[in-house]
Formats: sequence, C-alpha cells, structure tokens
Amino acid sequence: MAGKRELAARLAQVPLFARCSRGDLAIVARHAETTRLEAGAVLLREGDEGDAFFVILEGTAMVTAAGRTVRQLGVGDYFGELALLDPAPRSATVTANAPVQVGVLGARMFRTLLRELPAVSERLLASLARQAREGLDFSA
Repeated sequence: MAGKRELAARLAQVPLFARCSRGDLAIVARHAETTRLEAGAVLLREGDEGDAFFVILEGTAMVTAAGRTVRQLGVGDYFGELALLDPAPRSATVTANAPVQVGVLGARMFRTLLRELPAVSERLLASLARQAREGLDFSA
C-alpha cells in the first residue's frame, strides 16, 4: 500500500504543484487522504459538482465522457485538479477498472492549506501562471 511519501512524489509530477518544494508537497500529502477502491467503483461522475483532486497510487481507472471511453489512467495519473479552484460540473466519469488506491485532496482542505501556508499559495499561483502562459497561442 502506497504511503504519504509516494503521494508527495506523485504530486511533484502534477503541473499545479510543480513549483512546490519537497516540504510543501509533504504537507499537502499529509493533509490528503489515501483510499482503496474495488474494481467498478466510480471515483467521480460526469455532471457532478467537482470537489476533489485525485492521483492514482496503485491500479488503473477508465475515463468516460458522454458514454464514450476517453482514456485509461494508471499509476501517477491525476484528475480533478480544476475542482480545487472551481467547483464546476465534472466533464467525465472515472471508474476503477481494477482495484485502485488514490490520493484525494478535497477542495475544502486545499483552501485551508492556501490560507495557512502563504508560500504554497504563491507557488501554486506561479504554476498556474506558467500553465496559462504556455497555453497562450499568438499564431492566429
């Protein structure tokens, strides 16, 4: 079973957390939950309000949207990061297609971390700015 150290290592690969220090990531991981789910369990459902971010620590899951399979997720893959910032409806359903262990960071805990750890807040904002900058297309 994966632990908080592995969760922190996986968070380091998520663009939203890319500028966080190891210490920051350890704190975030400590405040996240790890959960085991059986094959067939729905981790999130298309259309539901987003309220958590997930990273897969063990196992695999399938992403479907509008009834069509979109992609397969495995160890290290993550989803739902936008729900930490905006509780918009989920754009897809994610279902475990094998036993899976996930790290889960809820939006409420995320907001608490941002309030209590200003340095993490600044690093997350820098990561978001970088992602936005890289996504700009001036060729048109």
